[in-house]
Amino acid sequence: MSARVLVVDDVEVNRKLLHAKLAHEYFEVTEAVDGFDALEKARATEPDIILLDAMMPRMDGFEACRELKFDPRTEHIPIVMVTALHEREDRLRGLKAGADDFLTKPIHDLQLLSRVRALTKFKFVADELRKREASGRRIGIIDVNPTGRPQTPARVLVLHEDDRQAKRICKYLEGVHNPMTLAEAGGLGTGAATVDIMVISVGGKHFDGLKLCARLRSLETTRDLPILAIIDSDDDSRAIKALELGASDILIKPLDPEELLARVRTQVRKKRYLDALRSRLDQSMELAVTDQLTGLHNRRYLQTQLDQFVSRANMGGGSVSILLGDLDRFKRVNDFYGHDVGDEVLREFSRRLRDNVRPADIACRYGGEEFLVIMPNTSHETAKVVAERIRARVEGEPFIVNKGYDSLDITMSGGVSTTFPPDDDPDQLIKRADEALYRAKEAGRNQILSGESKLENY
Repeated sequence: MSARVLVVDDVEVNRKLLHAKLAHEYFEVTEAVDGFDALEKARATEPDIILLDAMMPRMDGFEACRELKFDPRTEHIPIVMVTALHEREDRLRGLKAGADDFLTKPIHDLQLLSRVRALTKFKFVADELRKREASGRRIGIIDVNPTGRPQTPARVLVLHEDDRQAKRICKYLEGVHNPMTLAEAGGLGTGAATVDIMVISVGGKHFDGLKLCARLRSLETTRDLPILAIIDSDDDSRAIKALELGASDILIKPLDPEELLARVRTQVRKKRYLDALRSRLDQSMELAVTDQLTGLHNRRYLQTQLDQFVSRANMGGGSVSILLGDLDRFKRVNDFYGHDVGDEVLREFSRRLRDNVRPADIACRYGGEEFLVIMPNTSHETAKVVAERIRARVEGEPFIVNKGYDSLDITMSGGVSTTFPPDDDPDQLIKRADEALYRAKEAGRNQILSGESKLENY
């Protein structure tokens, strides 16, 4: 797996050394000479990961990291601080600035490559979600700007073969997050699916943490769950293996409570960033098949679903019935009260429609004041009962509009039709319902009629 890496260091020898190591593994490398240069090149090239030296003139790595994480254009790019500093305070300062990890000079080649590869996996997922979101914005189905993600306490599941150590780790996290041990979570199956991050000790004699990491990454429910692996200080090979198997970050023993909190916070921030992207995409998909005025499904969704149900019915599945309904004399409402009141009527009608269809039914706006309900696995007689219930609910109470100043009596007419296998099609199904709707209008409105069909022999 290759990626684009931005190497930031004011010392040319250090830049060239990192450049050579990464290029040898087929990474594409860009160089920056200080913090200001890093900001400019990160925004221009959008690298997959940034290796950022901590101590530089003009703008040091800590300030550059804060700037990059504050900018929506670069906040998703993983940053690894590269430093000669071994001090605890410097690690905490970097993590609080938003750094995703640390490497200490002289840099171990395997540690460098394993961390770069592990962090670029996150970046590739974020890039794909951002591209889909950008596409949604271009075509107008995403029109809400992201808001700040609330920093609510994270749910943390701690796994350690020594229960006392697990409780000690939970104690470090209490007050900021909501930690729990495996016993408190009621087992791995229940706990892993409901937490924001897992902290796993992988060096135990009776507990194979590496195997668990691999298992969690193989399951759909936990594939994207952040994993913070606790490793012995002299166990580099196990640390590298943990990253290869899917650990999101490494914490070296002996544990520092503040570093533990900082690394948990970093992983939770990244998870919530991806969760927010996925949530907006889910909302955009819903908007793409939703009528904006009424909140019902739109005609695009109607056509897709009806095609599938009719095809299934033709192949021996349950029969499909539809109701095509139309508000009676709706033009008079628009002409006399205005289109704003007409929109109020359509919204209230849609609410009553939603409240009176069955859970499996699909209510859609067909166009204008016409609405269509798809009723899967429904006989014609049952469909007529559902349609009549909807008609009665519309007629039953006046529509209160114009901020309560006006009360309108609204009725609807409808036509019901049902599939005939094996060669029916959606257009004919709708045509039969439309013909029944027309006859209901001609017969005086405010009634439900059946479409012309062979139902008597079916």
